[in-house]
Amino acid sequence: MQPTLLILAAGMASRYGSMKQIQGFGPGGETIMDYSIYDAIRSGFKKVVFIIREDFAADFKKIFEPKLKGKIEVDYVYQDLSSFINGYEVPAGRTKPWGTAHAVLCAKNAITEPFAVINADDFYGRDAFQKAANFLLTECNDALYSIIGYDLAKTLSENGSVSRGVCEVDANNNLVSIAERVKIYRDKNNKITYEEGDRKYEVADDSKVSMNFWCFAPSVFSFTEKIFIEFLSQNVSNPKAEFFIPIIGDRFINAGKGKIKVIPTSSQWFGVTYKEDAEEVQESLNRLIRQGEYPERLWN
Repeated sequence: MQPTLLILAAGMASRYGSMKQIQGFGPGGETIMDYSIYDAIRSGFKKVVFIIREDFAADFKKIFEPKLKGKIEVDYVYQDLSSFINGYEVPAGRTKPWGTAHAVLCAKNAITEPFAVINADDFYGRDAFQKAANFLLTECNDALYSIIGYDLAKTLSENGSVSRGVCEVDANNNLVSIAERVKIYRDKNNKITYEEGDRKYEVADDSKVSMNFWCFAPSVFSFTEKIFIEFLSQNVSNPKAEFFIPIIGDRFINAGKGKIKVIPTSSQWFGVTYKEDAEEVQESLNRLIRQGEYPERLWN
Protein backbone atom coordinates (compact mmCIF):
# COMPACT_ATOMS: atom_id res chain seq x y z
CA MET A 1 0.00 0.00 0.00
CA GLN A 2 1.56 3.28 -1.11
CA PRO A 3 1.96 5.98 1.56
CA THR A 4 0.04 9.23 1.95
CA LEU A 5 1.40 12.69 2.71
CA LEU A 6 -0.53 14.77 5.25
CA ILE A 7 0.24 18.50 5.05
CA LEU A 8 -0.58 20.80 7.96
CA ALA A 9 -1.72 24.01 6.28
CA ALA A 10 -4.37 25.37 8.64
CA GLY A 11 -2.11 27.69 10.63
CA MET A 12 -2.59 31.42 10.88
CA ALA A 13 1.11 32.15 10.30
CA SER A 14 0.99 34.79 13.01
CA ARG A 15 4.72 35.50 13.19
CA TYR A 16 5.09 35.83 9.45
CA GLY A 17 2.04 38.06 9.13
CA SER A 18 0.49 36.58 5.98
CA MET A 19 -0.63 33.34 4.36
CA LYS A 20 2.89 32.10 3.74
CA GLN A 21 1.50 28.67 2.86
CA ILE A 22 0.51 29.99 -0.59
CA GLN A 23 3.26 32.52 -1.22
CA GLY A 24 5.26 31.81 -4.34
CA PHE A 25 9.03 31.35 -3.88
CA GLY A 26 10.00 29.38 -6.98
CA PRO A 27 10.69 30.98 -10.38
CA GLY A 28 7.26 29.88 -11.61
CA GLY A 29 5.48 31.05 -8.47
CA GLU A 30 5.79 27.65 -6.78
CA THR A 31 5.05 27.51 -3.06
CA ILE A 32 7.19 25.63 -0.58
CA MET A 33 4.39 23.05 -0.53
CA ASP A 34 4.80 22.50 -4.26
CA TYR A 35 8.37 21.35 -3.72
CA SER A 36 7.33 19.04 -0.89
CA ILE A 37 4.60 17.48 -3.03
CA TYR A 38 6.98 17.15 -5.99
CA ASP A 39 9.53 15.36 -3.77
CA ALA A 40 6.78 13.17 -2.32
CA ILE A 41 5.54 12.09 -5.75
CA ARG A 42 8.99 11.09 -6.98
CA SER A 43 9.60 9.23 -3.70
CA GLY A 44 6.51 7.05 -4.10
CA PHE A 45 3.70 8.84 -2.27
CA LYS A 46 0.39 8.40 -4.09
CA LYS A 47 -1.94 10.67 -2.16
CA VAL A 48 -1.76 14.07 -0.47
CA VAL A 49 -4.22 15.24 2.17
CA PHE A 50 -4.29 18.92 3.03
CA ILE A 51 -5.45 20.08 6.44
CA ILE A 52 -6.78 23.59 5.88
CA ARG A 53 -9.23 26.12 7.26
CA GLU A 54 -12.66 25.74 5.70
CA ASP A 55 -12.96 29.48 5.07
CA PHE A 56 -9.74 29.28 3.06
CA ALA A 57 -10.73 26.18 1.07
CA ALA A 58 -11.96 27.79 -2.14
CA ASP A 59 -8.83 29.89 -2.65
CA PHE A 60 -6.59 27.00 -1.67
CA LYS A 61 -8.19 24.56 -4.10
CA LYS A 62 -8.06 27.11 -6.90
CA ILE A 63 -4.28 27.27 -6.49
CA PHE A 64 -3.43 23.59 -6.10
CA GLU A 65 -6.01 21.50 -7.94
CA PRO A 66 -5.10 22.56 -11.52
CA LYS A 67 -1.38 21.89 -11.06
CA LEU A 68 -1.81 18.55 -9.24
CA LYS A 69 -4.55 17.08 -11.43
CA GLY A 70 -3.45 13.71 -12.78
CA LYS A 71 -0.22 13.72 -10.77
CA ILE A 72 -1.35 12.62 -7.31
CA GLU A 73 -4.64 11.87 -5.55
CA VAL A 74 -5.78 14.88 -3.50
CA ASP A 75 -8.08 15.14 -0.49
CA TYR A 76 -8.93 17.87 2.03
CA VAL A 77 -9.62 17.88 5.75
CA TYR A 78 -10.84 20.85 7.78
CA GLN A 79 -9.52 21.40 11.28
CA ASP A 80 -12.49 22.49 13.32
CA LEU A 81 -12.54 23.29 17.03
CA SER A 82 -15.58 21.06 17.53
CA SER A 83 -14.03 17.97 15.93
CA PHE A 84 -13.35 14.96 18.18
CA ILE A 85 -14.06 16.86 21.41
CA ASN A 86 -16.38 14.09 22.69
CA GLY A 87 -19.04 16.23 24.30
CA TYR A 88 -16.80 18.99 25.63
CA GLU A 89 -17.86 22.51 24.78
CA VAL A 90 -15.55 24.86 22.94
CA PRO A 91 -14.87 27.73 25.35
CA ALA A 92 -16.48 31.00 24.35
CA GLY A 93 -14.00 33.24 22.61
CA ARG A 94 -11.50 30.52 21.70
CA THR A 95 -10.43 30.84 18.06
CA LYS A 96 -6.97 29.28 18.28
CA PRO A 97 -6.86 25.70 16.92
CA TRP A 98 -6.24 22.88 19.39
CA GLY A 99 -2.80 22.23 17.90
CA THR A 100 -0.92 20.07 15.41
CA ALA A 101 -1.80 16.73 17.03
CA HIS A 102 -5.48 17.63 16.83
CA ALA A 103 -4.94 18.55 13.16
CA VAL A 104 -3.57 15.05 12.56
CA LEU A 105 -6.57 13.54 14.37
CA CYS A 106 -8.91 15.46 12.06
CA ALA A 107 -7.56 13.34 9.17
CA LYS A 108 -8.72 10.10 10.78
CA ASN A 109 -11.46 9.44 8.23
CA ALA A 110 -9.33 10.37 5.23
CA ILE A 111 -6.30 8.11 5.75
CA THR A 112 -6.20 4.31 6.06
CA GLU A 113 -2.58 3.68 5.03
CA PRO A 114 0.85 4.51 6.47
CA PHE A 115 1.43 8.24 6.20
CA ALA A 116 3.86 11.08 6.76
CA VAL A 117 3.06 14.44 8.34
CA ILE A 118 4.78 17.70 7.40
CA ASN A 119 4.33 21.43 7.85
CA ALA A 120 3.16 23.45 4.86
CA ASP A 121 5.79 26.16 5.23
CA ASP A 122 8.96 24.08 5.68
CA PHE A 123 11.26 22.88 2.90
CA TYR A 124 12.40 19.37 3.78
CA GLY A 125 14.43 18.16 0.78
CA ARG A 126 14.32 15.11 -1.46
CA ASP A 127 16.49 12.91 0.79
CA ALA A 128 14.01 13.31 3.65
CA PHE A 129 11.04 12.23 1.52
CA GLN A 130 12.89 9.26 0.07
CA LYS A 131 13.83 8.04 3.55
CA ALA A 132 10.30 8.59 4.84
CA ALA A 133 8.76 6.70 1.94
CA ASN A 134 11.17 3.80 2.39
CA PHE A 135 10.34 3.60 6.09
CA LEU A 136 6.58 3.73 5.47
CA LEU A 137 6.80 1.03 2.81
CA THR A 138 9.15 -1.39 4.58
CA GLU A 139 9.22 -0.81 8.34
CA CYS A 140 6.27 1.17 9.68
CA ASN A 141 3.81 -0.77 11.83
CA ASP A 142 1.60 -0.31 14.89
CA ALA A 143 4.62 -0.57 17.20
CA LEU A 144 7.14 1.40 15.13
CA TYR A 145 6.76 5.00 14.00
CA SER A 146 9.51 7.39 12.96
CA ILE A 147 10.63 10.99 12.82
CA ILE A 148 13.01 12.55 10.31
CA GLY A 149 15.89 14.07 12.26
CA TYR A 150 17.68 17.18 10.99
CA ASP A 151 21.05 18.48 12.11
CA LEU A 152 20.30 21.51 14.26
CA ALA A 153 22.88 23.58 12.37
CA LYS A 154 20.85 23.08 9.18
CA THR A 155 17.65 24.49 10.66
CA LEU A 156 18.63 27.95 11.91
CA SER A 157 17.57 31.36 10.63
CA GLU A 158 19.98 34.22 10.08
CA ASN A 159 17.20 36.67 10.91
CA GLY A 160 16.39 35.72 14.48
CA SER A 161 16.12 32.94 17.01
CA VAL A 162 14.06 29.80 16.44
CA SER A 163 12.36 27.17 18.55
CA ARG A 164 13.23 23.54 17.91
CA GLY A 165 12.37 20.17 19.36
CA VAL A 166 15.79 18.74 20.27
CA CYS A 167 15.74 14.95 20.21
CA GLU A 168 17.37 12.65 22.72
CA VAL A 169 18.29 9.50 20.82
CA ASP A 170 19.47 6.14 22.20
CA ALA A 171 22.24 3.91 20.81
CA ASN A 172 19.76 2.22 18.44
CA ASN A 173 18.57 5.51 16.93
CA ASN A 174 15.28 5.36 18.78
CA LEU A 175 13.71 8.48 20.21
CA VAL A 176 13.94 8.82 23.98
CA SER A 177 12.40 12.29 24.31
CA ILE A 178 11.97 15.65 22.62
CA ALA A 179 12.81 18.81 24.55
CA GLU A 180 11.36 22.02 23.15
CA ARG A 181 14.11 24.63 23.17
CA VAL A 182 13.29 28.26 22.51
CA LYS A 183 15.45 31.18 21.44
CA ILE A 184 18.03 29.06 19.63
CA TYR A 185 20.66 31.03 17.71
CA ARG A 186 24.37 31.28 16.96
CA ASP A 187 26.13 33.49 19.49
CA LYS A 188 29.04 35.84 18.83
CA ASN A 189 31.44 32.90 19.21
CA ASN A 190 29.58 30.95 16.50
CA LYS A 191 28.23 28.48 19.05
CA ILE A 192 24.62 27.34 18.87
CA THR A 193 22.93 28.51 22.05
CA TYR A 194 19.47 28.38 23.56
CA GLU A 195 18.05 30.41 26.41
CA GLU A 196 16.07 29.12 29.34
CA GLY A 197 15.14 31.66 31.94
CA ASP A 198 18.20 33.77 32.65
CA ARG A 199 20.64 31.08 31.57
CA LYS A 200 22.19 30.14 28.25
CA TYR A 201 23.16 26.65 27.14
CA GLU A 202 25.28 25.40 24.26
CA VAL A 203 23.93 22.76 21.86
CA ALA A 204 25.98 20.67 19.42
CA ASP A 205 25.64 21.55 15.74
CA ASP A 206 24.76 17.95 14.83
CA SER A 207 22.09 17.53 17.50
CA LYS A 208 19.04 15.96 15.87
CA VAL A 209 15.93 18.10 15.88
CA SER A 210 12.34 17.58 14.85
CA MET A 211 10.96 19.75 12.07
CA ASN A 212 7.56 18.08 12.40
CA PHE A 213 8.23 15.42 9.76
CA TRP A 214 6.67 12.30 11.30
CA CYS A 215 5.79 8.86 9.92
CA PHE A 216 2.84 6.97 11.39
CA ALA A 217 0.75 3.87 10.92
CA PRO A 218 -3.01 4.57 10.83
CA SER A 219 -3.31 3.05 14.31
CA VAL A 220 -2.01 6.40 15.58
CA PHE A 221 -5.48 7.90 15.13
CA SER A 222 -7.23 5.84 17.82
CA PHE A 223 -4.33 6.40 20.19
CA THR A 224 -4.37 10.16 19.53
CA GLU A 225 -8.11 10.38 19.99
CA LYS A 226 -7.82 8.81 23.43
CA ILE A 227 -5.08 11.11 24.68
CA PHE A 228 -6.77 14.17 23.14
CA ILE A 229 -9.76 13.58 25.42
CA GLU A 230 -7.37 13.35 28.35
CA PHE A 231 -5.80 16.61 27.18
CA LEU A 232 -9.21 18.30 27.06
CA SER A 233 -10.10 17.10 30.55
CA GLN A 234 -7.11 19.05 31.87
CA ASN A 235 -6.90 21.98 29.45
CA VAL A 236 -10.27 22.70 27.87
CA SER A 237 -10.60 26.00 29.76
CA ASN A 238 -7.06 27.15 29.03
CA PRO A 239 -7.21 29.37 25.91
CA LYS A 240 -3.47 28.97 25.29
CA ALA A 241 -3.26 25.19 25.64
CA GLU A 242 -2.32 23.30 22.47
CA PHE A 243 -2.15 19.61 21.69
CA PHE A 244 1.11 19.13 19.75
CA ILE A 245 2.40 16.12 17.79
CA PRO A 246 5.37 15.56 20.16
CA ILE A 247 2.78 14.84 22.86
CA ILE A 248 1.69 11.84 20.76
CA GLY A 249 5.28 10.67 20.46
CA ASP A 250 6.03 11.11 24.13
CA ARG A 251 2.91 9.26 25.25
CA PHE A 252 3.45 6.49 22.68
CA ILE A 253 6.93 5.80 24.02
CA ASN A 254 6.17 6.19 27.72
CA ALA A 255 3.05 4.04 27.53
CA GLY A 256 5.13 1.22 26.07
CA LYS A 257 3.11 1.18 22.85
CA GLY A 258 6.22 0.98 20.70
CA LYS A 259 9.28 2.84 19.45
CA ILE A 260 9.92 5.88 17.30
CA LYS A 261 12.91 5.59 15.02
CA VAL A 262 14.92 8.75 14.39
CA ILE A 263 15.95 8.72 10.73
CA PRO A 264 18.75 11.20 10.00
CA THR A 265 18.61 13.16 6.76
CA SER A 266 21.34 14.97 4.87
CA SER A 267 18.81 17.53 3.62
CA GLN A 268 19.18 21.22 4.34
CA TRP A 269 16.00 22.55 5.88
CA PHE A 270 14.82 26.06 5.14
CA GLY A 271 11.63 27.95 5.74
CA VAL A 272 10.08 31.31 6.42
CA THR A 273 10.04 31.99 10.12
CA TYR A 274 10.54 35.70 9.54
CA LYS A 275 9.66 37.86 6.55
CA GLU A 276 13.36 38.48 6.03
CA ASP A 277 13.83 34.75 5.39
CA ALA A 278 11.89 34.95 2.12
CA GLU A 279 14.83 36.17 0.05
CA GLU A 280 17.06 33.36 1.32
CA VAL A 281 14.36 30.78 0.53
CA GLN A 282 14.13 32.06 -3.03
CA GLU A 283 17.90 31.95 -3.45
CA SER A 284 18.09 28.44 -1.94
CA LEU A 285 15.50 27.17 -4.41
CA ASN A 286 17.25 28.87 -7.33
CA ARG A 287 20.52 27.26 -6.25
CA LEU A 288 18.91 23.80 -6.19
CA ILE A 289 17.45 24.44 -9.63
CA ARG A 290 20.86 25.41 -10.98
CA GLN A 291 22.27 22.20 -9.50
CA GLY A 292 19.64 20.20 -11.38
CA GLU A 293 17.73 19.03 -8.31
CA TYR A 294 14.48 20.59 -9.57
CA PRO A 295 13.25 21.78 -12.98
CA GLU A 296 12.78 25.51 -13.40
CA ARG A 297 9.02 24.95 -13.65
CA LEU A 298 7.91 22.11 -11.41
CA TRP A 299 4.64 21.17 -13.06
CA ASN A 300 5.30 21.91 -16.76
